[in-house]
Amino acid sequence: MTILMKSTTTEPLPCIGVVLAGGLSSRMGRDKALLPWKGRPLIEHQLTVLSDAGVDDVRVSGDRPGYHGIADAQPQAGPLGGLASIAETLPGDVDLLVIPVDMPLLQPGLLQRLRTERPRARSLCFVGHVLPLRLRLDADSRNRLLALLRHGEPRERSLRALQAAICNEELALSAAEAAQLTDCNTEMTWSEVSG
Repeated sequence: MTILMKSTTTEPLPCIGVVLAGGLSSRMGRDKALLPWKGRPLIEHQLTVLSDAGVDDVRVSGDRPGYHGIADAQPQAGPLGGLASIAETLPGDVDLLVIPVDMPLLQPGLLQRLRTERPRARSLCFVGHVLPLRLRLDADSRNRLLALLRHGEPRERSLRALQAAICNEELALSAAEAAQLTDCNTEMTWSEVSG
């Protein structure tokens, strides 16, 4: 007689890297995704950082034909609209590793930490920062994402609201790690970082 034992280990879900690049860049005054960073457009740098962090595939949120970008189905809905459009292209459960296009100091090692620590967390970010974010995209998080987009007040349509709805967890940062999370969404910040 053969007894089959149920495995107690679970295979990790595929991890899809997402660059949020669908914003209007209104505070910058020019397209942040195309800013020159180390000899190439910033969006290309961010895609490389995600790949080097070990994701299984990458996606670009925003109407970026040259980068196979996925336009927001609900325009001007911010990052939630971008994530909802990405979610529509991904069947089944996956983990998303989400970064903004305007965070050029991010290093693959920090993203690997976010990718691998607390594997059961449904939503994970660093203390004091909404992005980068690891998000378990499953039926529940998809429903909560769509509910926020459809029924939430405009101020409630945020990544922070989504994180609260699915019990976000946070990881501590060292000072050196925190320095990697500098948002470059104004000319002043950009010149400080790229100078």
